[in-house]
Amino acid sequence: MCSAFASVTTNARKLVFLLALLSLLAACATPPEPVPEAPPEPEPVAPAPPPPPTPEPDKSEFRISIASVGDMMIGTDYPKNHLPDDDGLSFLAHVTPVLAATDITFGNLEGVLMDGGEPGKKCSNPNACYLFRSPARYAEHYRNAGFDIMSLANNHARDFGEEGREASRLALEAHGIAASGFEDTYSVIQQNGLSIVFINYAVTKNSNMLLDYERAFAWIAACDKEHDIVVVTFHGGAEGVDTTHVPFAEEEYYGEPRGDVVWFARGVVDAGADLVIGHGPHVVRGMERYRDRLIAYSLGNFATYYGISVAGIKGVAPILTTTLDGEGRFIEGDIVSTIQLRPDGPSIDSKQRALNMMRGLSLEDFGNPGLTFLPDGTVLPADRPEVPRHELQADEDTAP
Repeated sequence: MCSAFASVTTNARKLVFLLALLSLLAACATPPEPVPEAPPEPEPVAPAPPPPPTPEPDKSEFRISIASVGDMMIGTDYPKNHLPDDDGLSFLAHVTPVLAATDITFGNLEGVLMDGGEPGKKCSNPNACYLFRSPARYAEHYRNAGFDIMSLANNHARDFGEEGREASRLALEAHGIAASGFEDTYSVIQQNGLSIVFINYAVTKNSNMLLDYERAFAWIAACDKEHDIVVVTFHGGAEGVDTTHVPFAEEEYYGEPRGDVVWFARGVVDAGADLVIGHGPHVVRGMERYRDRLIAYSLGNFATYYGISVAGIKGVAPILTTTLDGEGRFIEGDIVSTIQLRPDGPSIDSKQRALNMMRGLSLEDFGNPGLTFLPDGTVLPADRPEVPRHELQADEDTAP
């Protein structure tokens, strides 16, 4: 019994010892890391509102100044050498300060800028041959005088065929002067935060065609949607000292149709043009402000050496500067009168003959042209009742 008891007692002691040992080991052991609590879910944050859209600039506060002149041809070497003695270097010197003072300067290039080449038409009498070819290097003279853009849409731009007109374009563009006038072409200038497109028209083939009125109006309307300001220039109307007045009708010259320039000019304004500049008659014509846009019907001969007559009023021409706002409205203008006295190029005319002629013709042709002409050459907008595109056309439309 005792051995049996002893055995029981010994086992009990062992159990007590093991429990004590386990307690000691448990006391010495590192307690386990507590499981961290999951962070609370963040409160949903509303997305930041988008920044307000950048307001469109008020383009009625923008300003752009454009100087425009009429026909230019500063010397021809065909069929004989009729180039200026100093190779044209000083031909535009007297007027350069005026031409270079504006944001953009425009002119109409008569003839071609080309070295060599064959005429696109033949002359039955070489002594009365009205074909003009200036050396390609003369493009630099125009650039130095301040020109930025030229029209190649006129009856002399193709004197040496399309090859000659393309040579002119390349020569001008090599000196930073934009040039267009081929059919379906135009030029774009970015200036003062504005996109200004120039579309040049004529009555000669392979050019933007003045006589196709409805096509012209549709194209102007399309360009108006893409550019801030649309400038339309045209070479049209009859020629000669007896053509200073616009006839409000279709014109001809030696049987060639030259267009109804009033119908065309007012029509392109109705379509979206902001400035219309005419040339071609070789004399100045009047101006009008039509629907807040300026139309000048002819700027005459500006800088033409031998081969184009500058006798009498044919040698009188303006430098017309127009200031437009960014939406194309006419703000103000300035007429600087010039005169050509050969062998010199154009010079400032102290008698202001171009100003006086244009003021008189504007009043005679339009009654109220919507313009005020000041003695110093400043031209300002004036009140004018709205006029129809064409008085005769309006009468026909309302006739029973």
